[in-house]
Amino acid sequence: MAITHLLPALTAFQAGPSENLWTIAIGVGVAMLAIVAGLVFLVRRAFRSTREAQDAPLMAKTPGTENPSAFMTASMQGVIQKLREQEKELERLHKLEKERAELTERLSEEVTRNMPAGLLVVNATGIISSANPAAEQTLGIRGLGFRRFSEALDEKSELTRLVGECLATGKIFRREEVTHTPPFGEPRRLGVTISPIRKGEGQITGAICLLSDLTQLAALQQQVQLKDNLAALGELSAGIAHEFKNALATISGYAQMIQAEAAVGEVADCAGKILEQAHSITHVVTEFLKYARPLEISNETVQLGATVERVVSEVSEAHPRVRLRQEGHFGCVAGDEGLLRQALLNLARNAAEACTAAPNGGRVLLRGELQASDPGVAQRITVFDNGPGIAPGALRKLFRPFFTTKADGTGLGLAVVQKIIVQHGGQVQAHNRPEGGAAFIITLPASREASEAVESK
Repeated sequence: MAITHLLPALTAFQAGPSENLWTIAIGVGVAMLAIVAGLVFLVRRAFRSTREAQDAPLMAKTPGTENPSAFMTASMQGVIQKLREQEKELERLHKLEKERAELTERLSEEVTRNMPAGLLVVNATGIISSANPAAEQTLGIRGLGFRRFSEALDEKSELTRLVGECLATGKIFRREEVTHTPPFGEPRRLGVTISPIRKGEGQITGAICLLSDLTQLAALQQQVQLKDNLAALGELSAGIAHEFKNALATISGYAQMIQAEAAVGEVADCAGKILEQAHSITHVVTEFLKYARPLEISNETVQLGATVERVVSEVSEAHPRVRLRQEGHFGCVAGDEGLLRQALLNLARNAAEACTAAPNGGRVLLRGELQASDPGVAQRITVFDNGPGIAPGALRKLFRPFFTTKADGTGLGLAVVQKIIVQHGGQVQAHNRPEGGAAFIITLPASREASEAVESK
C-alpha cells in the first residue's frame, strides 16, 4: 500500500522536481501514518486475543445472570462447600471436647482409685454405683459395685442405718464412728462421713460415703486409757491391798493358835474354816497386788519358741485329757520372759479348762506368725480352743478386773494378761470362732532381728 502511494510522487518528481516537492512530502507523511495505524491495529488485536483466552475459564466457572439455572447451581454448590467446611470445624471441636472430657474422667478415676479414704456412691434406688479399692479394703468386702448397700453392708449394721437415713431424709453425718464386722474377719472401728447428692435444690439422687479405718487408732487410745487407769488403780489400791494382807496374816496367826490349843471339837473346826477363808482371801489380795503393782519389765530378747514349748508342756501335764500343740513361726520379742510366759500360761490354761468337756476331746492350738504392721513387724500369737466359746454378754467384759465366769475364779487372770501385754507395747483381743470355740490373739512388736528376717524374704 505504501509503494502504490509513492509511485505517483516519483513520476511527478521525474517530471519536475521543484514543482512537486510538497506533493512528495505529503505522500510520504500519509504513507508513514498508514504504517503506524496498521501496527497499532495488529498490536491491539493480539492483546485482545490473549485477554479473551485468559478470561474464558472464569466465564465458564461463573455463569452470568443471563443463565438462571447455572447461577443457582453454582450458588448451591458454594453454600454446600461452606457447610462442609463448618461441619469439619464442628467435628474438630467435638473431638477436642471429647478428648478433654475423657482426660477429665481418667483423672477423676485415678484420683478416686488412689485416694487413701474409702469412697462409696449409692444411687437413689440403694444400689452402689461406685466404690474405690480403699472402700473395699476398709470394709473387707470385694465386689461392692452394683450391689444393694443393705445387702453388701449387712441390713442390721450401723453403717447401713446411716446410709439409709441419709437417702431418706437428706441428713448429713459428719465424723461418725461405727463398728463394722466384715464377712470374714474381726470387727473394725470406722470413721464415716455421709452426705446426700441432690439434683438442684430438691430431689435426692444418691449419697456419698467417705470411710476411714480407725481400728488401730481406737486400739491405741484404749491402750493409753488402760495405762492411765492401771496407774491410777495401782496407786490407790496397792496400799489398801497391803493393809488387807497384813490384817489377814494376823487373823491367820490367831486362827492357827486357836486350832493348836483346841486339837479336836467344834472350836478346832471353826478355826480351820477361818484359816481356809483367810488363805483364799490372801490369794485374791496377792493376785490383786500383781495386777495393781507397776511392773518392772526387763529389756531382754525373748525366744518365744522356747517359751511356748514350756507353756505347752506344763499345761499338758496339768490337763492330760486335752491335746495341746503349737504351729507356725515364733520369733523374738523384747521384754520380760517370765511375765510373757505367765500371760501365755494363763491363756493356755483357760483354753484347756474351757474345752475339757468337749465331745470329741479338748484341743488347744498355739499358732505363731509374723505380720506387717505400722510401723515395723509384729509377732502374733493366737490361742485356739474347741470349747463352747464366750457368751456374747461376757465378751466385752473379759479383761475387766474381778469379772469372771468361773465359780472359783478371782476375775484377775485375764486382767493381768492384758496388763502384761500392754506393758510390752502390744494388745490382746478375744472373739468367738465361726466353727466353734474361742480365740485369744496376742500382738507384740517383734524385735529388730525378726523384722530384718521378714524384710529379707
